[in-house]
Amino acid sequence: MAMISRRSLLEGGPAAILGAFFAQSVAQGAPGPLFVQDLPKVSLDGWTVTASEVDYEPGGVSKPHRHPGFVLGYVLEGEVRFQLKGGQERICKTGEMFYEPPGSVHLVSANASSTNKARLLAMVFAEKGQMLSMPA
Repeated sequence: MAMISRRSLLEGGPAAILGAFFAQSVAQGAPGPLFVQDLPKVSLDGWTVTASEVDYEPGGVSKPHRHPGFVLGYVLEGEVRFQLKGGQERICKTGEMFYEPPGSVHLVSANASSTNKARLLAMVFAEKGQMLSMPA
């Protein structure tokens, strides 16, 4: 499979990012969609997507936070504990995705392992100029 650089993904915008996931899914022989999620009713005029890699050392944890727009996350390596306010905690494994609606409080974001590292790609869709992450 051809590798796509992070720079190419970021410069290409949402279509490039989502296209890369689709291409990877197809290349790995996935039998169907990797992830399906209804999105909020928003006009994306004046919005941008920022893709960031988040690394968790063994046992690593992020503080509770929220984002102004919506978030799509993809676990690149390891297992990540994930919980939004009002929802159940779950573990997302390598190759799985999660969604955070606009303004959600992300209560738990942590490495599920105390011995292996974990990495995820967080794609934050928000109006231009917004702070991308704020304490909860």
